[in-house]
Amino acid sequence: MATVTVKKIHEALRIGPFERTFEAELAARYEIPRLPNGAQRAEFLTRHAADIRVILTSGGPGADADTIAALPNLQAIVNNGAGVDNIDLDAAQRRGIGVSNTPDVLTDTVADTAIGLILMTLRRFGAADRYVRAGRWAGEGPFPYARDVTGLRVGILGLGRIGSAIAARLLGFNCAIAYHNRHRVDGSAYRYAASPVELAASVDVLVVATTGDSQARNLVDRAVLEALGTDGYLVNIARGSVVDQDALVELLVGGGLGGAGLDVFADEPHVPEELFGLDNVVLLPHVGSATARTRRAMALLAIRNLDSYLRTGELVTPVLAIRR
Repeated sequence: MATVTVKKIHEALRIGPFERTFEAELAARYEIPRLPNGAQRAEFLTRHAADIRVILTSGGPGADADTIAALPNLQAIVNNGAGVDNIDLDAAQRRGIGVSNTPDVLTDTVADTAIGLILMTLRRFGAADRYVRAGRWAGEGPFPYARDVTGLRVGILGLGRIGSAIAARLLGFNCAIAYHNRHRVDGSAYRYAASPVELAASVDVLVVATTGDSQARNLVDRAVLEALGTDGYLVNIARGSVVDQDALVELLVGGGLGGAGLDVFADEPHVPEELFGLDNVVLLPHVGSATARTRRAMALLAIRNLDSYLRTGELVTPVLAIRR
């Protein structure tokens, strides 16, 4: 049986907790130190900061401006995930540091999750399941009517890879699709709305599929949620930071929204307890890409980026290219 050689890489550094598939795939190939926390962090950086040329991260604290500044020879940041909101892109760009992510390989799985949330929320399948398990069907009679998905007006906030995949799936439900982006998508057959408020006011369901960068923070604010209205539904598979969570909770509790399907939250894994008792809200623990196939594909793509950087000094799927 062939022996696999694990390479010890001194110029790389792991930051934060790793998704378990990424941890396993990486450990089978490389031995890479992890940035310690607390008092040991300063000591580690004093001894090793000048050696580090590439960071690996997988969610969690990522690479903030202070961490980037502490590594004078940093050239690349490899992220295991499509979103790079845990990385200070402005700080990286100022230094010419490359940043990679794992696009495309999770598009279908996350789009499937969005469709599942739409169905569960509007048809109230989760609440219906709890109704049966609690023995209420026999004692209280039929479960209350829910709402059809077929034929609805759906707004996609962020018509990128994932947003486009969600829209394509909804066409099978004969939904009328509209979208808002920072810029109109050339050649799109979907109706364009000039602002998030305009989009929300014109649809039954608003699906948040934007990036989670600083420019998108609280993009779905109280005005957008109020425009969606008492018969409208919010579905978020992007990032919790994109939605004003306090306003969302207040409107859901007070009946200002028809319901919500949420896979992401502002302070994960902490979820507002006010939502726990609402049957018109579906809560998922950030599992949009959580299938074995997809998580392995993400891990392997992240490792391809690391391999490529170590061999050639370039990244395979750059969000920011390395500037020399």
